[in-house]
Amino acid sequence: MEIFKTKTELTSYLNSIDSKKSVGFTPTMGALHSGHLQLIKSSKIECDLTICSIFVNPTQFNNSDDFKKYPKKLKGDLEKLKKVNCDIVYTPTINDLYVKGMKVKEFNFGSLAESMEGEYRPGHFNGMATIVEKFFNIINPTKAFFGQKDLQQLQIVKALVKQMHSDIEIIGIPTIRERSGLAKSSRNSLLSKNAKTEALLIRKCLNFCSQNKNLGISKLQKHIKCAFKKSRNLKLEYAAFVSLNKMKEIKEWEAENQSAVCIAAYIDSVRLIDNIIL
Repeated sequence: MEIFKTKTELTSYLNSIDSKKSVGFTPTMGALHSGHLQLIKSSKIECDLTICSIFVNPTQFNNSDDFKKYPKKLKGDLEKLKKVNCDIVYTPTINDLYVKGMKVKEFNFGSLAESMEGEYRPGHFNGMATIVEKFFNIINPTKAFFGQKDLQQLQIVKALVKQMHSDIEIIGIPTIRERSGLAKSSRNSLLSKNAKTEALLIRKCLNFCSQNKNLGISKLQKHIKCAFKKSRNLKLEYAAFVSLNKMKEIKEWEAENQSAVCIAAYIDSVRLIDNIIL
């Protein structure tokens, strides 16, 4: 496994390999768990060369405390990547990717970025797209792998590639879960055992929507709000019913597998998100 700390070293290495080899890429912010590793494994199956980046991107945090608290476990991350035979790891510093004084790029993703994360985390998607575009320009992968847990992000990255006029194929990988059903997240390490148990309400609400789709969106929204009101510590930020392709709120279901229910909530000052496609 090759480890590069600068884009100059990485691009030099990539220029030296056979241009006919397909390259798979997974951008991460570290604190890797089995969800991340599944992205790497998928890339290993589909591509000749697999690259993972580890970089906690400051421009996609609208909360400075969240950025400071984000878990950093580089040594352990590298050990995990080695075990799944990742070929290349890129671990840049902020200065390697951002010139001093550089501003975040302003993108127009239309309705994809207006609701949910776009509403509650202003500037998040511009920061995310700025860094992903940088990575894509440095690495120029054949395919890039993203988790469906960050569903809105996945749809925006697909739009980003179109705006770049790039032929990079964006592949979404289903959410990996803990045995309890809680969606795997780097932030889960910040939760107490009791908080993890209480956070299962998120998944229970999503499953309820799946099993009771016939009740209609309005009644399901009320069910989720009532369920969260009964929770002692879990605070609902949003429960959004959206079209998969436009990420716009809907009042009636779209065609099969074209609607999504997305939930964001806080517990122990930790923000968790999850979703289900229906």
